[in-house]
Amino acid sequence: MERRLRCLVLLQTILSCNLLSHAQTATQPPAPTDSSAALDVGRSVFPLYGPWRFHTGDSPIDAKTGEPQWAEPDFDDSKWETVDLTPHAGVVDPFTRDPRYVQGWTAKGHPGYWGYAWYRIRVPVSAASNEQLALLTYGWVDDGYQLFDNGRLLGSWGKFSEGKWPVVYFTRPAMFVLPPLSTSGDLRRGPAEQTLAFRMWMGPVRLAEHPFTGGLHYAPLLGEAGAIRARADLEWMELVRNHITAPLAAGLFFLLAIVAATLILFDRSDPVYLWVAAGLLLMGIDEIFFSVANWTQWESLRTFFLQLQVFSFPLMFGAWAMAWWVWFKLREPRWIPKAIVVLTALNMLGGLLGKELLHGMIPHAVGVVFLVIRLVTQVLLLAVVLLIVGKGIREQGWEGWFVLPPVLLLAFAQFQDELIKLHWHGTFSAYGVVFFYSELANLLLAGAVALLLLRRLLLSVRNQRQMALDVKQAQEVQQVILPVARMKLPGLEIESEYRPAREVGGDFFQIIPNTSDDSVLIVAGDVTGKGLKAGMLVALLVGATRTAARFNPDPLAVLIELNQRLLGRADAQATCLALRIEADGSATLANAGHVPPYLNGEPIAMEGALPLGMTEDAEHSVTRFKLEDEDRLVLISDGVCEAMDAQRELFGFERIHDLLRTATTAAEIASAAQAFGQEDDISVISVARTPVSEHAAATESMKEAGHNAVIGTSPAATT
Repeated sequence: MERRLRCLVLLQTILSCNLLSHAQTATQPPAPTDSSAALDVGRSVFPLYGPWRFHTGDSPIDAKTGEPQWAEPDFDDSKWETVDLTPHAGVVDPFTRDPRYVQGWTAKGHPGYWGYAWYRIRVPVSAASNEQLALLTYGWVDDGYQLFDNGRLLGSWGKFSEGKWPVVYFTRPAMFVLPPLSTSGDLRRGPAEQTLAFRMWMGPVRLAEHPFTGGLHYAPLLGEAGAIRARADLEWMELVRNHITAPLAAGLFFLLAIVAATLILFDRSDPVYLWVAAGLLLMGIDEIFFSVANWTQWESLRTFFLQLQVFSFPLMFGAWAMAWWVWFKLREPRWIPKAIVVLTALNMLGGLLGKELLHGMIPHAVGVVFLVIRLVTQVLLLAVVLLIVGKGIREQGWEGWFVLPPVLLLAFAQFQDELIKLHWHGTFSAYGVVFFYSELANLLLAGAVALLLLRRLLLSVRNQRQMALDVKQAQEVQQVILPVARMKLPGLEIESEYRPAREVGGDFFQIIPNTSDDSVLIVAGDVTGKGLKAGMLVALLVGATRTAARFNPDPLAVLIELNQRLLGRADAQATCLALRIEADGSATLANAGHVPPYLNGEPIAMEGALPLGMTEDAEHSVTRFKLEDEDRLVLISDGVCEAMDAQRELFGFERIHDLLRTATTAAEIASAAQAFGQEDDISVISVARTPVSEHAAATESMKEAGHNAVIGTSPAATT
């Protein structure tokens, strides 16, 4: 009997209100709920389209119960507005395109209103004693709410506190279990009436972002708890599917950002990789914030829009503007980088003060002014970016045309909020996945950048190969002028050893014998810097040394000439010494800031002097001494004393002093410093005085070494 009665009640409901069409599967909007007809729930789910009673403002508090009066079941709401949550054909969710969407209270007679508002509905419901009812809210709700059933608070979405504005979040499917019905178990006594009341809150932030805002946009679902729970799971899966692209895109952007940042290792002189990495990183952070806001309650609605409008959008657009400026290697007009910085800062300020993110702190009229500033700076930034891309097209050709479409789409996405207010949809969907225009712009831009980075990397690799070839050729040139490591001259035996820190060295030395008077000129030095630039300076000094020695082999005259050659050249300085040894062993030593030579293991005392290339009237110290038979003179570069071990301890002059007591060759000295921890080029020249009786044997050696000069390259070159 009870089962038949339930069927009759269900049939009455179908005939009276035609309410049982499922909202999600129906292509046409179902009829609104007739609150005078009972809902026999069973295992069904019913959308509560209405009629709902609606009133702006907040309820007074009952002095006796301490509860809102507008939540009470016996409250007279007959004079309130009537609101229908029935979907209408052609009206869809502007983001997900869901046809179940209805516009909010700002489109229904309350434009510009934000704050509290109430929805009430009375629903006669029949259910068996073992059935538990539940209510499901889903979709878009502005912004937070408290749900009351017959005056009793069931739960809320958001954090509501007395005396404070609520903290609200992006809405998610929320299920609320209703208390047991008072007439459950005996359907002859008639249906039980459920008075459901929503206390809604919408802040000015949402009002400033989107049109048609305010309150409920989807009819809540009422039904048996198990069915509602299953439906809640489906809605949650739908929410995840709608925005699944966000974390995937974030991972892609972060990966590309890492790749772009690491490319700086291939070419440290090109900052474009860092600007591109910054733009990609900001895009990835934006997608992460979006995912967190949609799927969790870790980020409030206000925080999300603060991050989006004040930081993500302005900084992202500004970073890409700078990236293209650097990418196309533009130099004119010079005001563009400063304009980008200023416009980005003003855009951030306009978003902060114009988007009601500080509501309650500044007047609304002031916010409107800054909203205009934000819009103007967006337009100006767009104009600057288009100017940059236009110049890039003229300068680079197809590269500029290649980046133009994603840049235009990214600029279009910057005005997404304004376009939505003009009834343009901000998204499109494919297979249930929602794509924002900004997301599509970011993906296309990332794809274009990935291809351009690949091309730039290939060009960089090609340039590096060419540079490596240039370095190899410079190394070969240095080897051509490298003398033999051991030569015998009248009364002298000279050994040289060179260990460069890099392929092309910065140390240099020349050994120039004079067959007319059996003297020899030795010039040794160390130019500032390393690498190819240092090698070019070395080549200059080698040529200048040989030229100066031909006209005047006096050590001081040689240093003066070398100093003149370096003057006026930016960052072109060198320490240097020039030593002339006569046939009888008399020696003249002129020094320009170089490490003093060691005579028989002891450093020669000499005055300090400025390096070459510092000033035109530099004074160089001159010292004279004589080499006796069996004397040994050792010339070293600062690479020996500045060698450093793993504990950052210098080799130092004390170790050199000890080493010279035991080491018998230049190679031993160089090897000891190199093994300790080479930091700079190492060069060692050992000059030993031999008996004059060896003159005949040395003469032949002089003929072989007549034109040779020494300049550091590689260990292989000294063998």
